[in-house]
Amino acid sequence: MNLINKKVTHKQFGEGSIVNQNDTSVEIHFESENKRFVFPDVFGKHLKLHDTTDAKLIDEIIQEKEMKQKEEELKKEEDKELHRKKLVLRWEHEKLMKNHKLHPESQMVFWCDTEEQSDALSEWKVFSGEIKSGNNKGNPNKPIRLHQNSAVLLTRRDASMSEEDRQIIGVYMVHEDFIGKLCEDGEIPAHSKYRIQLSEQESNELLFWNYYVNGNSPEKVSWKTGKYRYFENLWLAQILLDIISLKTDPEEKELASQFFNHFCKMNQIAAQELPEPNGALMRV
Repeated sequence: MNLINKKVTHKQFGEGSIVNQNDTSVEIHFESENKRFVFPDVFGKHLKLHDTTDAKLIDEIIQEKEMKQKEEELKKEEDKELHRKKLVLRWEHEKLMKNHKLHPESQMVFWCDTEEQSDALSEWKVFSGEIKSGNNKGNPNKPIRLHQNSAVLLTRRDASMSEEDRQIIGVYMVHEDFIGKLCEDGEIPAHSKYRIQLSEQESNELLFWNYYVNGNSPEKVSWKTGKYRYFENLWLAQILLDIISLKTDPEEKELASQFFNHFCKMNQIAAQELPEPNGALMRV
């Protein structure tokens, strides 16, 4: 709006007229001197336009500016609170990292159905499922044993396959910052580097039950219910070692080797002392 030559009255300097104007200031000629003020702030308390129509427009501009300032202040407070929450989570994360004790069965094997196979190997994450009963029914399962030392083994058993033929189709370390106890959405994302997909031929040769044993019934091959179960750290190391042997592509073989070394380091496993696989199929 153009305020040049508009008459005004200032509480201290008296009457005057606007001689210059831009987006942030106005210059007013009073009887003895010119004064420059912040626009539109000066019209809030100290300066009054004689023209009531212009005065109303200025009031609207001031109100709009004040509302915008309040929104910005609110946003700053929200950002500040978000930052505080992030610091708390980071502190909890570091505390859990510092106090973490390795569980001998802190690996996860996941049963992928047909649709999940594609998603798991393209998005590199799985969903732990929902709690089926109790007060927390419907909430995501917390994979509480999983930590930075954990890997997720992806398996499949199609309807036409027997349980003995359950195949391993891929494996990944959990994301670098993942802690199962802090997982609220049930999603278990993959490490940025350590993730391996197996070919059809490799999966045919890598059967899950060559490594896994049901504790109560060592010779029984039975999954029963559930999308996942925890299993021993040593068994995952055995699987990774066999994946290295299966891989023929030099780059894939090198990644598998690095994965194996990283896994053994994270789980305090002496690679040279790793026992031979002795899963349920090996005991038949």
